[in-house]
Amino acid sequence: MKIVEVTGKTVKDAYQNALIQLNVTENKVTYEVIDEGSKGFLGIGCKPAKIKVMVKKDYISEARQFLQSILESMKIDANIKVEEKDNVLNIELEGEDMGIVIGYRGETLDSLQYLTSLVINKGSNDEYKRVILDTSNYRKKREESLRHLAYKTAKKVARTKTTIKLEPMNPYERRIIHSALQNDRFVKTYSEGNEPHRRVVLELK
Repeated sequence: MKIVEVTGKTVKDAYQNALIQLNVTENKVTYEVIDEGSKGFLGIGCKPAKIKVMVKKDYISEARQFLQSILESMKIDANIKVEEKDNVLNIELEGEDMGIVIGYRGETLDSLQYLTSLVINKGSNDEYKRVILDTSNYRKKREESLRHLAYKTAKKVARTKTTIKLEPMNPYERRIIHSALQNDRFVKTYSEGNEPHRRVVLELK
């Protein structure tokens, strides 16, 4: 967060001077008054007002710039769309041949999402911003695939009365499996193992 101290004849003047100096609009800054100043008497003893102005972090711009630099280093040409809602940055990458961005089972996409979150939240005293990075509607397709896997495996556990361990998954994917089967009448789920080899286990109740 950039912080500057600016003076002016009045607090209002100091504030306007700060906006000009920083080349920002009012919604991009906050400020606090250090000294309201005084007019003095007949011009004698006048004192300028002083304020401290803080430029708010531009999370959207920082996220876009970081991803742009990463994609350029990967020699990938993609359009980056960023929208913020309820402290969540939803980022969509649009371009051809996005398979390399997704990676095996979404691992590259997850890594980019994690790194982007680290970068934009670093050194911030503002509210934490969650990042959701997606491309080619991958996350929705993956979620549907995992839910189908959960229901299919649960039926097999109920039918064969055997415990089944799924392949290792990241925390996000494990939560989808647990959520899909949390109200199942016959099967319960739990996770075992250590990252990155932690997996969901389906067991007969």
